[in-house]
Amino acid sequence: MPFTAMRRAVTESVSGLPRAFWWLWTSTLVNRLGAFVATFMALYLTLERGYSASYAGLVVALHGLGGVVSSLGAGVMTDRLGRRPTLLIAQASTAGSVALLGFMEHPVAIAGVAFLVGMASNASRPAVQAMMADIVRPEDRVRAFSLNYWAINLGFAISSAGAGFIASYSYRAGFLIEAAMTLVCAILVFVKLPESRPVRTALEKAAEPEVGLGSVFRDGRFMGVVGLSFLVALIFQQGSVGLPVAMGEAGFTSADYGLAIAVNGVLIVALQIPVTRFIEHRDPRRLLVLSSVVAGYGFGLTAFAGSLGVFALTVCVWTLAEIVNAPTQTGLVVRLSPTHGRGRYQGMYTMSWSVAGLVAPLMSGFMIDRFGAEWLWAACAVLGTVAAVGYWGLMRGLPEEGEGEGVSTVDVGAAQPVAARTDSAAPRTDSAAVPRP
Repeated sequence: MPFTAMRRAVTESVSGLPRAFWWLWTSTLVNRLGAFVATFMALYLTLERGYSASYAGLVVALHGLGGVVSSLGAGVMTDRLGRRPTLLIAQASTAGSVALLGFMEHPVAIAGVAFLVGMASNASRPAVQAMMADIVRPEDRVRAFSLNYWAINLGFAISSAGAGFIASYSYRAGFLIEAAMTLVCAILVFVKLPESRPVRTALEKAAEPEVGLGSVFRDGRFMGVVGLSFLVALIFQQGSVGLPVAMGEAGFTSADYGLAIAVNGVLIVALQIPVTRFIEHRDPRRLLVLSSVVAGYGFGLTAFAGSLGVFALTVCVWTLAEIVNAPTQTGLVVRLSPTHGRGRYQGMYTMSWSVAGLVAPLMSGFMIDRFGAEWLWAACAVLGTVAAVGYWGLMRGLPEEGEGEGVSTVDVGAAQPVAARTDSAAPRTDSAAVPRP
């Protein structure tokens, strides 16, 4: 692609989004740049502290359990207290608990604080996603979620490399650096981001029923999507839990796994923005069906991998599915959520991924030990097929994007689209659009 065309593509991809989105995006990037605990927790406990692998696994599981517990609570806070207060509480709590974890000595204290870190760090997700839905126009949301996902992966890729060097010097320094950068995120939110929760008039409150957790559970189509999200999350989690074990049993080293999985981060950083331009206004049902199948069979192909190059090739396949699935899925959750219940709906969606993070290691360990890695990859193909069929059935008659809703009326510094924006970036009105009920 010529440089001029590439520059125009990038310009059109980032144009037209409000200023508040970019501050939220910056906060996400800074937060992921400081990621340390989730990456090096097991190594810290086994190498630095001398604990057993079983204890390290328990602590990591408690960290994940904390995220499961906080998902729904943070969603309720996001709707009741507001997006900005929830973000401030979550990020300040994360900074404090991460710093505290670096000084814990007793195994019970380490486990307890790790649980608190998991709760605090996961609590910001429903608020971030709800705020993005508030401040970004419906037709731009997939693009906004893609850019945010790109920032998450870019920050994580950089932090993973940097954290390795920091750990070789001092693990405690890593905890303190993460705490400091999370505190910077809280300061950015406090100084730059206004509250975005839409204000409801008395007539609107009277006309629209209140949304509680019970309402979310009774929303059949949404809970179906949450269940399908859980299946897809189980598949993608195998990249970090099943793949390294399977490669190790096949005689590959940890360095080999590192090279193979690095392809995932490189492709996301390189392709997330151009792929988003292609999928931005296409039928989400088809995108989710396609991405589910590609994810499932991408991991399924791992059963035939016998060299590092083939392992890397399978990573390429399911990474393409991840690039398409992540923003499309998040955008779908927004479309199915009532405006005054976005926090609770996003919390439930976040919980599906948190629960998958707990179940996936058990699933991979059981299947590899009892039946062999080939059965794990076959199960991934089956899960992808089930998810694809589920999305095709559940999303019939999905309302048009933005139907019956708008963005927050808070002054978020909306940017004007640049003149270079082409017709291909405008909302589609052809047969690819989702049919009305």
